[in-house]
Amino acid sequence: MPPTALLARRLSRAGIRDVVTVVPVSGGLAALAGIAHREHAPSVFVKTFAPSDSAGDAFVTEAEGLAALRQLGGLTTPEVIVANHELLVLSLLRPTPREETFWERLAHALARLHTSTTHPRFGWHRDNWLGRRRQINTWADDGFTFFAERRLLRWLAEPRVEAALDRADRAAVERLCDRLPELLPDRPACLTHGDLWARNVLATADGQPALIDPAVSYMWAEVDLAHLWTTAPPPESHRFFDVYAELTGLDDDWPARMPILQLRQHLAVLAQFDDDWGVAATIRATLAPFRAAA
Repeated sequence: MPPTALLARRLSRAGIRDVVTVVPVSGGLAALAGIAHREHAPSVFVKTFAPSDSAGDAFVTEAEGLAALRQLGGLTTPEVIVANHELLVLSLLRPTPREETFWERLAHALARLHTSTTHPRFGWHRDNWLGRRRQINTWADDGFTFFAERRLLRWLAEPRVEAALDRADRAAVERLCDRLPELLPDRPACLTHGDLWARNVLATADGQPALIDPAVSYMWAEVDLAHLWTTAPPPESHRFFDVYAELTGLDDDWPARMPILQLRQHLAVLAQFDDDWGVAATIRATLAPFRAAA
């Protein structure tokens, strides 16, 4: 069944039966997505997984994450119209404007999220999803332990990761995890978006920043920063990082930490997709200082 027909059928099953047409949307990596134009209501964004992929509670936990970002962190997120085991329907947002001021406003919003939601523990009250894989959020008192066990080592048993990384690579991940307290500053947990690459940044009708597709947890703020820093944000975003640093008191050494923090996302990509977009080579480059001497 064509993706647009699958989306239309699942919309009808969810009670949205005035769909005139569904236009496919590209850009996401895990789900099938489109814009559904309706006869009696505004158009909506809709996404689902292919019949061969189990969605589990992915869309329910995503909707919960959007609500948490909005209610706890004051961020703008789309309205959730439907969220069930096979479908997520959201109000439409607009593409990111190519303006420096937009990214400066996003820096203020993200700094407010990270500084106003500190938490005594790392994790979340339930697991959620990163793409098509569960994100393990079991609570931990220590951020280094949480990041090592739930965000790095968790991926090593995935079949695609086992195939791509050899024994020396996996041993280097374990050595890096052992050294995290000397490699990264001891920061408090705060509410994080969890999947903050540039394509998950959109805009409202009046040009305000809005975020989609979260994988929330209480984690180090710099995990969000690392994801945006290392996933090719547009040139007009360059002021974002300076403004965010000014607002949060971020030290000047933060760019050097980004490759270690972004290992989590690179391992997740490696675990899920046949085309890894070069992340296996990036992972090995980051792990090079942690390889045992010959």
